[in-house]
Amino acid sequence: MCQWFKGRGGYIVGTLAAFGIVALALFIQVQNQLEPCPLCISQRIIFMSVGILFLLHAFVSPKSWLHLGLMGLEVLTALGGAGVAIRHWWLQAHKADIIADCGVGFDYMFENFPLKKAFTLVFRGTGDCAAIDWTLLGLTLPQLGLISFLLFGCYAVYLFRLRRAGCTSPS
Repeated sequence: MCQWFKGRGGYIVGTLAAFGIVALALFIQVQNQLEPCPLCISQRIIFMSVGILFLLHAFVSPKSWLHLGLMGLEVLTALGGAGVAIRHWWLQAHKADIIADCGVGFDYMFENFPLKKAFTLVFRGTGDCAAIDWTLLGLTLPQLGLISFLLFGCYAVYLFRLRRAGCTSPS
């Protein structure tokens, strides 16, 4: 098992997990006829970015400087996703203070506003972002996303150390 994770297998598992989370989110959306808010869409994009980074990492030599660079990007991307999830969770926790305006859609923002303004609108959140439409074991989607992003960051460091150490226990 260790040998499998030492090679490309661990990064392929990370890729499949990241895209699996996006597929699960889409399934939940369709099954419950939900409309994703801008922060939900942002988190999905970040999950896909983490998955792509893991996939790229699968094809990099552990002796290459890219090995360290990709691990850093994986961790930073996962932390960025955690930040978006925390913002989303905060909006849900303070929904009484947020105007119930649904705001404009994600596509509309990026098609009709300058990039800086669109990102500002996305991260400000809307009334849609404060809605809690689905839970699992009492955890909302942003809370589950936060846990997942933190696990991806830890997993990236674990794989880096495992592969770098030749599959000895990373300590």
